[in-house]
Amino acid sequence: MSDQSIPVHAAIARALHDLEVETLFGLMGDSNLYMVDAYVRSFGGRYVPATHEASAVLMALGYAAMTGRVGAATITQGPALSNAITPLIDGSKGTLPIVLLCGDTPLADPEHPQTVSQRALIEAAGAGYARLRSPETIAGDVADAFRRARIERRPIVLNMPTEMMWVTAPYAGVPAPTSTAPAYPADGDAVDDAIGIIAAARRPLVLAGRGGVRAREALIRLADRIGAPLATTLKGKNLFQGEPYNLGVFGTLSTPAAAEAIGATDCVIAFGAGLNRFTTARGGYLEGRRLIQVDDDARQLGRMASPDAALFGDPAGVAETLIKWLDEAEIPSSQATDSLDVEALKEPLPLPRETNGPGTVDLTRALMKIDAALPDNKVAVSDGGRFCNEAWTRVGVTAPENMLLTINVGAIGLGMGYAIGAAVARPEQTVLFVAGDGGFMMGGFSEFTSAVREKLDMVVVICNDNAYGAEYVQFEDRQMDPSMSMFNWPSLAAVADAVGARGLQVKSDADLDAAIAAIGERDGPLLIELMLDPAAVPRLHL
Repeated sequence: MSDQSIPVHAAIARALHDLEVETLFGLMGDSNLYMVDAYVRSFGGRYVPATHEASAVLMALGYAAMTGRVGAATITQGPALSNAITPLIDGSKGTLPIVLLCGDTPLADPEHPQTVSQRALIEAAGAGYARLRSPETIAGDVADAFRRARIERRPIVLNMPTEMMWVTAPYAGVPAPTSTAPAYPADGDAVDDAIGIIAAARRPLVLAGRGGVRAREALIRLADRIGAPLATTLKGKNLFQGEPYNLGVFGTLSTPAAAEAIGATDCVIAFGAGLNRFTTARGGYLEGRRLIQVDDDARQLGRMASPDAALFGDPAGVAETLIKWLDEAEIPSSQATDSLDVEALKEPLPLPRETNGPGTVDLTRALMKIDAALPDNKVAVSDGGRFCNEAWTRVGVTAPENMLLTINVGAIGLGMGYAIGAAVARPEQTVLFVAGDGGFMMGGFSEFTSAVREKLDMVVVICNDNAYGAEYVQFEDRQMDPSMSMFNWPSLAAVADAVGARGLQVKSDADLDAAIAAIGERDGPLLIELMLDPAAVPRLHL
């Protein structure tokens, strides 16, 4: 805290420092360049520049997802913000907390060419709008934006008027942090309803989503208490790895044995699970079953499915509360797990039949070999595209916190920014990023240069069928010519070489062996371009 007057741009940088923001992603422009300079030169912060505003926001989202902290990014005004709208939507849907420090054009110049209705754009994206109120309130305004991001679990965009940057005022200091993680013990009628539903269930199942990953041990105890198998959403993948009655992913990526067990279930107890159409097989996995939904985010309760009992509370605390009252009421175990075939549950999804043409490789088997060559504790990030099923099921992670999906808004081309943010957040781990050729050309090509510049430990796998795969399939299904969906891209491996990375194009088993060897020899980003037959890539089943 100081009575010395400093410019607003320096006050913003100092507030970031005082809030212990160690990394700032961004792209500089008229309204934020002096703030970024002060953040780095005066306060020792790390600044990771992006080549596009969208990528700066995506990097912050990836960083937030990997660290559990509020990510931070900065861009300038007007078209810079409009360029970042899709990532803001993705972050809002993914409930990822970041603060985007965004410039704004002078109020006194309504004809400024970069003037747009920034608040309307921000709110339309589902993000929160905030504004620097005055030179005297800078520290509090910045701190409040970070507080809101934590509590609201979404991006908050803090508008910084350009004309304010060189105005001086005393720096008041950031206020003391307040608790943002209160406990919500579920009680009352909802708990009674849940106990009654569990007591009546003959084949219950405990389901965990990304919001339930910190409750792992409590959920295992609950499942043991009621004799229920365990399952996760895709975002919670491998949370229960090693448990004997682990069904794996609940939904359209379930194994045959898991799907059979799910089909026999009469009660689903879901903790921190969004219950979207993919998890529930378009509602089929919940039809005719009782549903107990537990979440510490009240917005999620009943949003995608109508629960028979909705419990607002910390997942671990609610699980322990349920165990307590089940014991108090002496309700016996359902013993549903006694009929499960433990060995069958361990069997992976069957491999698809190899049908690839000459000069191409089999996607599934190539991904499995690449996965086996990487460290077990890698971080796996995937873009969107037709290849997703195979990437999600064939690439292993040791914990759900090591997997990052980038499809909250169903877009391709967002993954590279997420992957860079993850690599910055987890420098001790290798990041495997899998993308399609269309997504890479749309949003990954230029930003790959940032991974090279930052010397990040990344292995980038491009699933190149020279097509927009989903559209290719739709043309084929209607017996139409799919050529409009196809592209003759340049060699993406050669592009990687040109920007200072190492690139390898894989057209054969021998090429794949060379790529596997290169993984062990890499000293920077490595790009592996898998050449695929568009008619042979397994379909995306969502």
